[in-house]
Order: sequence, then structure tokens, then C-alpha cells
Amino acid sequence: MAKAAAPAKAKTTDYSELSLAGEFALSSPTYKTKAKVALPGDVHTALLDAGEIPDPYFGSNEQAVMWVNDTAWAVERRFKATPADIDGYLTLTLENIDCIATIFLNGEAIAQTQNMFVRYDLDATGKVKPGDNTLRIAFDITRRVAKARAEAHPFPIPFTYNYLTNGLEGVHMNFVRKPACHAGWDWGICLMPTGVYGRMAIRRSRLARQESVQVAQAHGRKSVELSITTRVFAFAEGSVELSHEVDGQRIDDKVVIRPGENVFTHNFTIRDPKLWWPNGLGEQPLYTLSTALDDEVTTRRIGLRQLEWVIEKGKIDHSFKCRINGRDITMMGANWIPADAIPSRITPAVVRDLLESAKAVNMNMIRVWGGGQYEPDYFYELCDELGILIWHDFMFSCMSYPSHREFLDDVRVEITQQVRRLSHHACIALWCGDNEVIGSLSWYPETKANPERYVANYDRLNSMLGEIVEDEDPARRFWPSSPSLGYMDFSDGWHSDTRGDLHYWDVWHAAKPFEAYRTVNPRFASEFGFQSFTSMNVIERFTRPEDRNPSSPVMENHQRNTGGNARILETMTRYFRFPSNLEQMVFLSQIQQGLAIKTAVEYWRSTKPRCMGTLYWQLNDTYPVASWASLDYGGQWKLLHYMAKRFFLPVNVVAVPDSEKAEIVFKAINDTAQKAEISLEIRAVNVAGGDRVVYSGKANVSPDGAAVVTRVPLKKLGEGEFLFISWRDKDGKPIGENDFFPRAYKYYDIANAKVKAGWADAGGKPVLTLSTDKPALLVTATVDVPGYFSDNAVTLLPGRETRLGFTPRHGARVTRKALAAGLKVRHLRETY
Repeated sequence: MAKAAAPAKAKTTDYSELSLAGEFALSSPTYKTKAKVALPGDVHTALLDAGEIPDPYFGSNEQAVMWVNDTAWAVERRFKATPADIDGYLTLTLENIDCIATIFLNGEAIAQTQNMFVRYDLDATGKVKPGDNTLRIAFDITRRVAKARAEAHPFPIPFTYNYLTNGLEGVHMNFVRKPACHAGWDWGICLMPTGVYGRMAIRRSRLARQESVQVAQAHGRKSVELSITTRVFAFAEGSVELSHEVDGQRIDDKVVIRPGENVFTHNFTIRDPKLWWPNGLGEQPLYTLSTALDDEVTTRRIGLRQLEWVIEKGKIDHSFKCRINGRDITMMGANWIPADAIPSRITPAVVRDLLESAKAVNMNMIRVWGGGQYEPDYFYELCDELGILIWHDFMFSCMSYPSHREFLDDVRVEITQQVRRLSHHACIALWCGDNEVIGSLSWYPETKANPERYVANYDRLNSMLGEIVEDEDPARRFWPSSPSLGYMDFSDGWHSDTRGDLHYWDVWHAAKPFEAYRTVNPRFASEFGFQSFTSMNVIERFTRPEDRNPSSPVMENHQRNTGGNARILETMTRYFRFPSNLEQMVFLSQIQQGLAIKTAVEYWRSTKPRCMGTLYWQLNDTYPVASWASLDYGGQWKLLHYMAKRFFLPVNVVAVPDSEKAEIVFKAINDTAQKAEISLEIRAVNVAGGDRVVYSGKANVSPDGAAVVTRVPLKKLGEGEFLFISWRDKDGKPIGENDFFPRAYKYYDIANAKVKAGWADAGGKPVLTLSTDKPALLVTATVDVPGYFSDNAVTLLPGRETRLGFTPRHGARVTRKALAAGLKVRHLRETY
């Protein structure tokens, strides 16, 4: 729901809000606590602040705090209400109650909640009195309720194996509506938090309240028609004032209402509209829409854009691409999971930091993954502002779900509310039914034994989701599942690369070489990934010195994917010489993670227009852990994130080996709307020193196109040589650099280069200058100050300097002195 602006209290109004956020008493029938809990917030944070539990993220404390989610909790607070606060019809609005709870108002049980994804609007008329009042929320133990529901179900519905990592017993999360990853995942801790994370308020209305405001767009040549649908809940029959204001235009209407839901539509015409574009393709102008129902005012920001998914039969099956404002756009980005496993730590500042890091590396889309949550309003507002499109899963993941009437009715309310809440956002590109649910039918003994039953069970829920989208947001595409081959197609979407979206996990889970990415040609790769260890300074925050070994119990506890640490190390031995210590091992793990995803993205982008989307797994972490993320827990950039900035460059040059012809093919990619005129130089560089030009020339690449520029026979390269690629625009301005190694790094006798580093100021900003006496590979600079360099993991060649700018995070101001004090520069040769 959009932000509500309560009017000033100086005059009598037809609408007001009494916030119930604040400090609540925390209690349990089985545990004595002195803690107070701040709501919105969660029980773990309250106990942690009170010193009653250890830090769940440190060491192996996950098990030490497991009792918290197996305990019944209640929260209670008193609040005062004036006669003016309750002079009208009252609604108690509670958002994101986690999750199964009984609501008491002045001792009376007025509701039971069971879905964290539903906004509960409870009739409180006559239940709040002038003076002191009491709100109490008594939470059931979610894991026990889920188990009881599962045992009572007429046939077994197994939960995901992701809940069994590190010896956990697992939770039947498919029987309760809260984030699936709260019970752990193959990158996540099991905390099963309890609390309230959203709006808590008594809303007073004269006659009616706003329920939702949706905006449909019809684009003409020089104008956009806005159709605004307002849903109003009326307590009684009568009339109310309803107005909308946008782009200097205003509509005032006096409408007649009847008890229950009322729907009204009003239209605007925006002349000479300023169009909204994804990041890197144009600006993101936003028009403010203000809606007033009597004195209840809400605001929304609207981006004007045409968006459609083009799924058309062609020479090779069907296309799968996103067309925005008439242009077919390549989607580049990553998958998003909740910003923290402890809900109180998810704040606008934390989320902005993560999303700004996505924008900074040329991402234009993220996928909100179906095992997480529908995010707060500010998340989508930030994506609108930053130009980041969202592939939005509904919250179902990796396991079957019930399809009986009670469950479907609850989910219908959830999906309807969420679509109505979010559909006005320019960033929402697609609604997807789930993550890997149809694929999961082949994972479990129960589902494999009776596939017909579980397909029918799946279709009952999935079809309902599609119908809700069709009814509530008909302009947007509903995609049944991810991965999927399309509408009513329940076949294998994991290994077919000619249509739909693809999840490709053979490199990680099947331990195939990085080169296997070049054996598939997806239309849209919505998941693929490779793990690394989290950065050393993060490891130091959750370990003691004696724990800092990849096979120690603590390090394995912070690896949720069975055998993950061993797979990282086994892969390392294929491509690199074994590192000399843990710090070098961590560094090397992040190098190989980046190279894995670079291999995939560069090749798939080179097949344009066949492949029109690459969203790697994953952008962020919920706690400190070895994972597939390109950002550490806390938002620090790993080396994959730096490499993403390069492999997501709009105008790029990539090297693709052609094993049949024993050649390296160089392809230029242009994701801009203008013809790209580039000058390309390719050098053969000997790792011991010395280089030579093997190609120098110009190339023109059509708008939104890809083309072969040249080929270099492998026989032209010496045993110790690799290829260094650089390209400039038509004015000679550098665009990018890349390199290609025909063999694994371990086969090269790399010289032990001496890298020099020095700081200078450029336009009042610090710049790090790097130089070397011999070729230095994957040169990486780190500092103690939160922030990121303009590039990293770079190739340095003798006789040329590389300059790296530095951007502080969280709005911090930095000095050269502070940066220099913590500067570390390392490169590949130093790892062994």
C-alpha cells in the first residue's frame, strides 16, 4: 500500500491515523524475559538487545538460539486514544504479522492471522475507548502449526531439502505463509523469526477508507492515457469526496458508496509524456499521483513506459524477450533474496545500498525470488527511481503446496492484495507463479511416485495465480514458473534452451567445468551461479582465529550447501595452483566465482538476439556465509560484482573459443539504441613479459545488435601468452578492457610482478594509480573504508598506468589518508 499522510491535528478531519508502533512488553508462557520489543521489529532483536541470546550469526550460534523459534511469544502495549481519535469508523491495520497469531484489543480476541503477506484491516469500531487501551498479539509456534497441518493433510506434501542443511530437522513451510527461507536455505540460516514488520495503526474514517489505487497506461504517439482505479471500502451508505491529482491536472468527484467494496475509475491524459527507461537506457522521470478520499491522502510515483514480453515463434522455437518503449532490451542483473535474516535489520538505508550497488554495475533487472518475501513499499520506489526492473515471483519455492479451499482462499487474498499494491510501479516487469515448484515434482519420492496427483495439485494453485493476474493486472505477463517453457507446459524447463527461461546449475551442482556454460544457448537465463567464500574481513567477524580453516565446524556451519566448501576447493585445483593460506584461498575463491559467471554471461550475451536475459544467482546475502552472492553480507563488493560491471557493459567485446576451427572469435555487443563505432586492439601478452599486437581495427555494430569482429587462430599464440583486449569509441575514449586465457591459469609460469600503488586527487575525489614492472593478473585493491573502486581484479601491463576511482558507501566522506592507511593490493601470483 502507498504511504499514508495523516492530516494535521489542529483541525477536525474526516480521517486520521493513530500509530501503534513503539515499545511493547515481550512475554512467553515458558520463558521469563526482561526484554522489550520495538515494533515494527522481531523477537530475536529484542532478546539480542537484552543480552539474553548470543549473536545468531557468530560461530555456530544458530543452534544456541533455535529455542527462540520453538517458543510461544506475546507482545503487548498500552496506548492512549482521545475522543477525536475514535470519532468515526475505526480500522486496526496490521501489516506483515509473522505469522500465526491472535489479536486482542482491550482483552477481546478480534482476529486470528495466518499469513505474513496479507494486510489485515480489522474492524475496531466501538472497540477502542477514550483514554488507555491495550493491544496484545499472541503468536503461535509456527513450526508446530505447520507440522500439524502437514500431518492432517490427506496426502503427503514434502518440504524442500534446503531445510535439512547442517543437521536441521526441517519445517513444513509449505503449509504456512511466511518467507520460505526463514527456515533456512542452501545459503541461509534457520531463525524462523517472529514479529510484526509493517504498518500498525488505528485508522479513523468518516465513512470509508482507501483500499487500493491502480494505474493503467495506454500509450499514443504524443500522449499517455491514465486510467486510475480506486477501491474504497465503505462502512455505511453515503457519499464521499474522491480526488486525484497528477501532472498539474486534478479531478474532484463526489461519489456514492455502499457498504463493502466500491470501485471507481477516472481518466487523465498526459501530453508530451516523459518516458521511463531502465538503467543505462535513459532517464527515470516519475509523475506524482496524489489521491484523496475525504482527508485520507496517499501518494504514488508513476513511471510512464510501455512494456511487453515478446514470445513469438521463429526459426528456433520461440523468442523470450522484454520490449520497452518499442525497443527489445537485453535484461542484465541478478536474483534478489531478503536483505537480512533478522527482519529488524532490513531498513531503507540497507536496501538502498544494495540496489545502488546493482545499478552501479549496469544491472537493469533483478528477480525477486519466490522463497523470500514481497518487499516493503520503499523497495519498489527505489527500483522505480534507479531504473531497475523486477521479475517478480509469487512466494512459492522448491516444493509443492496444498490446494484445498482454505489454503487457496487465503492465497487469493494475498496475491490480490499484492498485485493491487504494486501494479502501479514502473519497475514491475512480470509476475511469475513460483520458483522451481513444477520442477521440484521430480525431486521427492512422494511426488515421483504419483506425478499425476501432484501435477493436478500444482495446477489448481498455479492456474488461480494466473487468473488473479489476468483480472487485476491484465497489461502484465503472467509466467507460470521459473524455469518454465510456457503456459500449461509442465515439461522439463531445466534442460531445454530453445524457449522460455532457463535455470542452469550443471557447473555448480554437477561440477562441470566453466566451459560447459558455452554448451547451452538459453533464451533467458534466470538462474545460474557459482559459490565463493565470503570476504576475509567478514569471516573474521563470525569466527575465532582457530576456526579459520575451510573444514572447521564453524566454517562448514557457514556453508549451507552440502559439500560446498569441498566443491570450491576442488574447482580451484582445476584452474589455479593451490593457495598458500586461508586469506589467499578466500581471494582465489572469489576470482574463480567471478570467472565462472563471466564465462556464462559473455557467451550468452554474444548470442544476441537468441539470449535476451542473464540474471545470475545471486545479488546479496541474508547473513555471513559462503554463497553465490556478488555482495557480501553487509553490502561489500566481492570480485564477482566488479567483474559484473565489465561483463554487463552496454558496449562490450568478448572472446568465444571455437574448438572446431581452433580459433578465438571476438564478438562486439551493442545494447544501445545507436550504432556503436569502436576501435579494437588485441594484444598477445606473455606472462613473463613482452607483448605484441595481433589485431587492430575498427568495427560498426548495429543498435541492439551483436557481430563478429575478427578471429584469432590459437596457433598464433605462444605457450605463455594470453590475449588482452581493449576498445575505444569513435572519439578515442576508452570503453572497456577484457582478457582471454586459452588454458587454465595454473599452466602459466606467471612472473612475480612488483605492483606500485599511489593515491592522488582528481576533481576532489581520491584516485588510486596502479603500475607494474611485469604483467600482473587479477590485481585487486581493498581498503578498510566502506565503498568500492571503479574497477578491480584488473590486468596490469608494464608501461601503462591504471587509475581507479573510489566511491564511499552510506554517504560517508573519506580522505586519502584514511584510504591509504588500510590499502592492500594483491594479485594472482601472490596466492601461491
